[in-house]
Amino acid sequence: MRIYNPTFGVSAAAGAKVALKPVNWKTDAIALVSNSKPNARELLDGIRSKLGASRQVDNIKFLAKNSASQPAPKDLLEEVAANYRGALLAIAD
Repeated sequence: MRIYNPTFGVSAAAGAKVALKPVNWKTDAIALVSNSKPNARELLDGIRSKLGASRQVDNIKFLAKNSASQPAPKDLLEEVAANYRGALLAIAD
């Protein structure tokens, strides 16, 4: 059996250039996104507490997928993109 990759050697289509500015982890809004696996919320809560030692945490919010076995829904991704400059994800048990 031979398996061919039809995309090998093909350049990706050029997309629109987006100017990004760096995330200021000391002041910018941050989303803490749980994958809904056991202990994900606890892990993210610990990260939020650690961040609280060096910054205000009132603009650090918890979000979660409905199921660990499904991708994040489009509305969750849009919420993160629209409201937060950075995101930290819990992706392991």
